[in-house]
Amino acid sequence: MAKKAGNDKKKVRVGFIGSGGIMGGHAQRLAECGADLVALADPSSDARKRIKDRVPQYKDADEFEDWQEMLKKSDLDAIEIGSPHTLHYEQICAALDKGLHVLCEKPMTCTSAHARDLIKRVKKAKKVLGISYQRHFQGTYRYLRQLVESGQLGKITYVAALQGQEWLNAVRGTWRQTQKLSGGGQLNDSGSHLLDMFMWTTGLEAEEVSCRSEFFDTEVDINSAVNVTFTNGALGTISVIGSAPTGFYEDFTIVGTEGIAYYRNGKITYQLGKSGPVLELTKGLDWMNVDSNFVGAINGECEIGCPPTIGLRVIELTEAAWRSHDQNGKPVKVERGS
Repeated sequence: MAKKAGNDKKKVRVGFIGSGGIMGGHAQRLAECGADLVALADPSSDARKRIKDRVPQYKDADEFEDWQEMLKKSDLDAIEIGSPHTLHYEQICAALDKGLHVLCEKPMTCTSAHARDLIKRVKKAKKVLGISYQRHFQGTYRYLRQLVESGQLGKITYVAALQGQEWLNAVRGTWRQTQKLSGGGQLNDSGSHLLDMFMWTTGLEAEEVSCRSEFFDTEVDINSAVNVTFTNGALGTISVIGSAPTGFYEDFTIVGTEGIAYYRNGKITYQLGKSGPVLELTKGLDWMNVDSNFVGAINGECEIGCPPTIGLRVIELTEAAWRSHDQNGKPVKVERGS
């Protein structure tokens, strides 16, 4: 897309499919970057009201119970999707068919077949499709990626990631623990952020996966222990713990032949060379936020920070983990179709 002159910059008209939870933050950020939230679709009138209460400048946004009705009746340039996971594919397809740009909450889809289809549809539609994996914009993870890309860590030989969250009890009784709507459990929900960073920071590609999960008394995975072999021979482990008794914790380690980097719940320490000093990250590399990036990409000012190819890589790895669990932890190949 060509850049637009400052005075000709388009004020992007956005509609929400889903207005609960995290969508309040999206609304706030859209206001800060000058976009216009003109329509809200959600079966809950309370959810729609909370958006307007949080960002009063959008108090006149049209309201719909049915997202399909919103797409028919509203004059939009783009939509942002915050609905249950298994609805994402249908809603993204419908928006692209209407000629709209799309920012979708994670995961992009719940099957790799759907993800591959969306990549084809986006190319044909020539529209922006972004995934709301916010760690792509956070200074700590961007710094880890830079360390790898610069070659300072050498060849990556091992990656370890852990996430602990009070997910089992915190979302009990909601759609997130209903297979038909969530498409999977914690591995497909908050855990998908970890799977994303597992590959994005390192540039590695998963080849073989083994996994065992614990469902407790639910119909979806809560805890998962995942072992990964990458195409370059490196090894990796992912621990997604949804049964933590309290709080949230995230841990990430990248081991290379020339150095090692540790992320510990927001703080990075790293060491380069066998006798180099242990250094701490003192200044982040924050880029922008997911919504300002989305609007900027629509206006031709920047590239989308998290394109649909990221969503495909995450669901390919997730599906492999699910298949392995179903086969009692047997190693399985990551399947990549055309």
